[in-house]
Amino acid sequence: MTFEQLRIFVEVAERQHVTQAAQALNIAQSAASHAIAQLEARYDVQLFYRVGRRIELSEAGRALLTEASAILGQVERAELALSEFSTFLRGTLLVEASQTIASYWLPARLAAFRRAHPGINLRMKIENTQQVADAVLTGAVELGFVEDEVAHPQLVCHPVAADRLIVVVAPDHPWAGLKRLDPAKMSESDWVRRETGSGTRSAFEHAALAMGADVAGFRIAMELPSNEAVRAAAEAGLGAAAMSASVAAPSLEAGLLHHVPIELPERQFIALRLAARRPTRAVTAFLNQLGIVEAVNGAATERQV
Repeated sequence: MTFEQLRIFVEVAERQHVTQAAQALNIAQSAASHAIAQLEARYDVQLFYRVGRRIELSEAGRALLTEASAILGQVERAELALSEFSTFLRGTLLVEASQTIASYWLPARLAAFRRAHPGINLRMKIENTQQVADAVLTGAVELGFVEDEVAHPQLVCHPVAADRLIVVVAPDHPWAGLKRLDPAKMSESDWVRRETGSGTRSAFEHAALAMGADVAGFRIAMELPSNEAVRAAAEAGLGAAAMSASVAAPSLEAGLLHHVPIELPERQFIALRLAARRPTRAVTAFLNQLGIVEAVNGAATERQV
């Protein structure tokens, strides 16, 4: 098998869509399909189950994905090691971010970094806060971005921005007409919330507890794995929801959601990296762009940008 076949396979496997993988790799769909077919024919295995227009990994495909991802990761680290000796800033910057940050804050910063350093290829994965922290700890990614600091002795944490959580409901919800929501009343509504490991969920629950709300008594109507799904469920009237003001903004402007008057504390967006891993020039340059200048001992200062 070739490196190119593995690269195509991993893209298809992660997206579970041949066309989208081909677009991401800037190759023809037929080339992506041919690479998968070559692997399947050479080893006489089926890597994907094709169900209508959908594809799913087979058992053999899942086994290959684990090994192929590790191989590609090693190749990327080798490229990064060599790029450190170049006089030009080049290579790959792989970051992983929680959903709110990845969708509403990080893209503009990555675009600005790309304009400043066109020799660096950018890759971003989206997971929840706990998964991002785990990826940084295992070395799967160099830099992670999460909501609120992750307390772990092996991680270096840098605040890079602030965000505000709000509570929203559908226009016909009883809370839509309130002038102020008493925290003690928060358990009287159904709620739609994110999954365990979500930074948004964790930040909201900690804030609600601090305000005296009976978080354990919340009636959970639905638990969903994305901000957009939670927002849609709240619009449909399934219950109240806590989310970033940035996530809620389009629905608030369209009148599909109502902002419930209860003051939640500000939270921080945090950049994470592994303390034991020397940051590459690309990571250092990106942190510098965000206003973070690390000292030799791993401490950091903010600078104006």
